[in-house]
Amino acid sequence: MRGKHTARYREIGRKVAFYRKLRNLSQESLSEKIDKSRSYISKIEAENSAMEFSLDILFDIADALNVDVAAFFSPIDVEIRGRYLRDERTHR
Repeated sequence: MRGKHTARYREIGRKVAFYRKLRNLSQESLSEKIDKSRSYISKIEAENSAMEFSLDILFDIADALNVDVAAFFSPIDVEIRGRYLRDERTHR
């Protein structure tokens, strides 16, 4: 059923934008890291978008941002944010 989880995709997209900005990456830089276009990232992050995407894409985004994928399913706050960020040197 298309659109059933639109609000959830939008929330995940908002968190992608949050963690991307936290890592000081542009949409262009993130798109290059996951081999997608900048407009694809823009659609994922857009507040009014109904863009659906696969878990594979979400895993790629998490890896590119050095963030545990669980971060996209949890509330953003200062305490939790640090728990999901990976060390830049480990890349996993």
